[in-house]
Amino acid sequence: MRHIKNPPNPYNRYSAEFVGEPPPTKLEVFEETATKKVITKAFASDWDGGWRYTVNCYRGCIHGCTYCFARQYHEYLGYGAGTDFETKIVVKSNAPRILREELKKTRDKMPHLDFSFATDPYLPLEAEYKLTRQCLEVCADFRVPVGVITKSPLVTRDIDVLQKLKVTVFFSLPFLTKESSNPFEPYTPVPEARFRAMKTLSDAGIKVGIGIAPVIPGYNEPDIPGLLERAKEAGAGRAFMSMLHLDTDSIEDYFVQKMHERLPATRVTKIINTIKRERGGTLRHRSYKERGEGKTEQWEVTKKLFDFHARRLGLSGHHSPETSEPENTQPVQASLF
Repeated sequence: MRHIKNPPNPYNRYSAEFVGEPPPTKLEVFEETATKKVITKAFASDWDGGWRYTVNCYRGCIHGCTYCFARQYHEYLGYGAGTDFETKIVVKSNAPRILREELKKTRDKMPHLDFSFATDPYLPLEAEYKLTRQCLEVCADFRVPVGVITKSPLVTRDIDVLQKLKVTVFFSLPFLTKESSNPFEPYTPVPEARFRAMKTLSDAGIKVGIGIAPVIPGYNEPDIPGLLERAKEAGAGRAFMSMLHLDTDSIEDYFVQKMHERLPATRVTKIINTIKRERGGTLRHRSYKERGEGKTEQWEVTKKLFDFHARRLGLSGHHSPETSEPENTQPVQASLF
């Protein structure tokens, strides 16, 4: 693994609104050479067959979302799940080449690839490294259907490649305004920029959708109708949502710490108490099955709110693989991950 002391600065090329506000702390970039594979087989209970195949060109994410489940994977590298996740980014510099070699052997067994699982495929460094773009070009060469989920308008840079693919691009948009987003997504592009990017892709003939994830009980449920309406206006055809899940103690601690730093104490108390009611007295789910679901009637009301507006707007649910259209086109409350 090679430490890049002075990594390329994508903020010099694109506006802050496009790639997100730069973090206030020093960014360290490490280049890693993948040796065998970049395709990961990940279990997902809401997926056809229970499995999905993912590609991650990066580890860690500059967006700094306090709720991100992938923070735990940074601990496997010997880093922390807090600010290390946001400031120590590992770049798989040879990912496109390894992906090509893998698909030469596995294309017939690879129904669908998703970008990404443990980080945003369009984090700001992608503006310079272009690893996601190169991997999408490989998928186009092998005619592999693709799913993308991102918070970044940087995806619009790759319209020319996406037009060659069978693809749906989901924009993660849990909050309707910059003000409501800031406490939990401090360095992401503003919601308005993501909606504009969604429309740009849709106007270019690319399928788009919205992921309202996470729904933070006691905080952003009222945003759901407005988010779905804005997504429909921007050309979205699909929508999904899931409840906040804090997978480890370290993620829970970081999430709560940042709420106390960025929100009034009374607001924090309300959110914590509401989550605990949904989780049977704790902030954490007790099983994978409960990961994206709540336990109370309040959560059932939230699901009905989502379903009602999704049906009203003609938004179908998320599904896989991209190669097939499901018979049931009802919206879903499921985690993409």
